[in-house]
Amino acid sequence: MAEGLGLIDTHVHLEMREFDPDRGAVVRRAKGSGIGIITVGIDLDSSARAVELAEEFGLYAAVGVHPHEAKRYTPDLEKALARLEELARAERVVALGEIGLDYYRNYSPREDQLRVFHAQLELAAGLDKPVIVHDRQADEDILAGLGRAGVRGVVHSFSSGLEVAQGLLGLGLYLGFSGPVTFPKARQQYVLKHVPLERLLLETDAPFLTPLPHRGKRNEPSYLRYIARAVAKLTGLALEKVAEQTTRNAAALFALPS
Repeated sequence: MAEGLGLIDTHVHLEMREFDPDRGAVVRRAKGSGIGIITVGIDLDSSARAVELAEEFGLYAAVGVHPHEAKRYTPDLEKALARLEELARAERVVALGEIGLDYYRNYSPREDQLRVFHAQLELAAGLDKPVIVHDRQADEDILAGLGRAGVRGVVHSFSSGLEVAQGLLGLGLYLGFSGPVTFPKARQQYVLKHVPLERLLLETDAPFLTPLPHRGKRNEPSYLRYIARAVAKLTGLALEKVAEQTTRNAAALFALPS
């Protein structure tokens, strides 16, 4: 069992409505399993809510504008960035995120995505905060942006190929792995085997990407134990070693207490 091993779920969206019926119980189940939580905003409202939840439940938060939401903020980006900076300075905020690029859905025009992404990278650099990055079919621009910005951070729920993984590792980034590593024959399983444990983070991305054996249901942080077990099995490492090192990685990247 992974309970009590001190895992950290580095990417959750507890502020989303899927958790409205039982948010407190979800947090209690995670804490009862020895799992710490970083809850991650996707726009200014959800980021503010993430900060509130972090304070209410003793969690940590990340604040940022997701690429899907970029077009909402480009008309007055300076004002949005000022609010984001205010949120980022809250005591329990440990990163700028979820930021990035999504050329698969393209819910926001690419020029808006790029403008908002680069502006948030600059803000993160100025605040000396790490970033939590969303990358979907935008590998080249993600690598270029992160390379220019020189920030530390993680590409969450990594889904690209090995070459991209190696490029990100070369920039000093961490890679986050979530529910798909429990799916048979998922590409993430192959990539995971080539990522040094010292550069790997665990996450659920709850309420999304639910791991086996609960695939098809709402995800939650307590399910991180299934992801940890899958990583241990795929890498041939002891579960305790996976838990210890990934927790150390998260603590180092996000400046969490020991």
